[in-house]
Amino acid sequence: MSDLAIAGRATMRPIESIAASARIPAEALELYGRHKAKIDIAKLPAADTAPGKVVLVSAMSPTPAGEGKSTVTVGLGDALALAGRRTIIALREPSLGPIFGMKGGATGGGFSQVLPMEDINTHFTGDFHAITSANNLLMALVDNHIHQGNALGIDPRRITFKRVLDMNDRALRDIVIGLGGPTEGVPRQDGFDITVASEVMAVFCLASDLPDLRARLGRMTIGYGYDRRPITVSDLGVEGAMAMLLKDAIKPNLVQTIAGTPALVHGGPFANIAHGCNSAIATNTARRLADVVVTEAGFGADLGAEKFMDIKARYAGCEPSAVVLVATIRALKMHGGVPKDLLGSPDPRAVRAGLVNLERHVRNVGKFGLAPVVAINRFHTDTEEELRLVLDWCAERGVQAAVADVWARGGEGGADLAAKVLAALDEPAAFRHLYGLELTVEEKIGTIVREIYGGGAVEFSAAARRRLAEIRENGWDGLPVCMAKTQYSFSDDATLLGAPEGFTLHVRDLLPKTGAGFIVALTGAVMTMPGLPRVPAALRMDVDEDGRAVGLF
Repeated sequence: MSDLAIAGRATMRPIESIAASARIPAEALELYGRHKAKIDIAKLPAADTAPGKVVLVSAMSPTPAGEGKSTVTVGLGDALALAGRRTIIALREPSLGPIFGMKGGATGGGFSQVLPMEDINTHFTGDFHAITSANNLLMALVDNHIHQGNALGIDPRRITFKRVLDMNDRALRDIVIGLGGPTEGVPRQDGFDITVASEVMAVFCLASDLPDLRARLGRMTIGYGYDRRPITVSDLGVEGAMAMLLKDAIKPNLVQTIAGTPALVHGGPFANIAHGCNSAIATNTARRLADVVVTEAGFGADLGAEKFMDIKARYAGCEPSAVVLVATIRALKMHGGVPKDLLGSPDPRAVRAGLVNLERHVRNVGKFGLAPVVAINRFHTDTEEELRLVLDWCAERGVQAAVADVWARGGEGGADLAAKVLAALDEPAAFRHLYGLELTVEEKIGTIVREIYGGGAVEFSAAARRRLAEIRENGWDGLPVCMAKTQYSFSDDATLLGAPEGFTLHVRDLLPKTGAGFIVALTGAVMTMPGLPRVPAALRMDVDEDGRAVGLF
């Protein structure tokens, strides 16, 4: 049975009932139909307990086969609720780009899903549309400012902000705008990023409240003047209008799992080209309401988890008390040299060979002062021999591990994992960041490459070297770093699987995100506007005669 079919057979409770179970009063709810609501956090009662502990779900390096990290996140949340812990799940919102591209739906799977999955996977409550509109309002006003006389002296050749669209569309990566004559604007080279790569998305997800959102929007750098002076949104006086478009979107969204566990789904930056975490407001709202908050960071622990620790936790104060690393037999086989079309065949030798990838992720989590729990997300093709091999490997190294059969059995299939996570939460936390902010940008990147990726050197292009000088000159050296890198490898080469060592990572450009508060390092061939595959997932999607989605996942 497909994820969509399972979701369609589930019986959802009214969202008011879910809110009541999470101690959210009716007056704090803004209803979007019967099963979705936004939360006005200003109307929540004052917290009467210590903030809930955060469980961060990450993974080994993913493969095109898919590892089911969101499925494990939801299943673990349901399992913790079954164990009697007041639990809330905090997830990112799916982007339309990968939904219609390679992945299909992105709300978990099987009996470990958040609902209503059709709505969440498409327009939901309109947050991404609001972020896209705010971003593109800014760019329309930038180009209008230039057309109307350019009082700020913006150099059209040095505009670093782009328009965005929540869709994979490679044809929009590099374009020319303003053609058609004097009344049609000033011609210049431009381009689109995908919405999840927008700095507006990053600001949205790191802001603590609406005033902080407005202030961060104002600090965003849109480009440089003819005198090389940074030009910000506040120089244009646009932050107020942008905040107005986002005033409703900034409120976190409340939904439910199939089992009825409350879930906050809010914000959605990618982890390979952005910082990969749901909104700080949603995470901290969940901590205010629950004993345990289960959240995830995108892709492998080298990307999403590192950014959670070094960016989100710095700004939001939501450091994790436990980390779960999702592994699959399929991914281990692929990192052990098996092609995608043969992953369903038993191959203990390949599983053992692929464990080098998981081993490095386990080691890396330890560098943040945390001992991870490995969750083996079970697929029907897994053999008992293969599962036992991984469990034994973990036991030999003193790593806690459990098989999570949450796709097929929901929270009940995650009972063993939940028990091990609860034991980890009872251990004293010794969280620490990987690097200090006093380091230079080069030193921060070098630390990540050596300590997390296993690389030997970093090579900066001539353009990146020039940007480093600008960063130092403008006083941005003290910001954390957000690495934009392929998710499939520790290196910047997607074909280098397993655990490569001693490689050189190539940084082709650096983008200061002065509103979000980090420096993006573009490495290798990673794109901030993805393209569609040869056979997009959209080709299998439709609606039936009753208007229900078909083929979403």
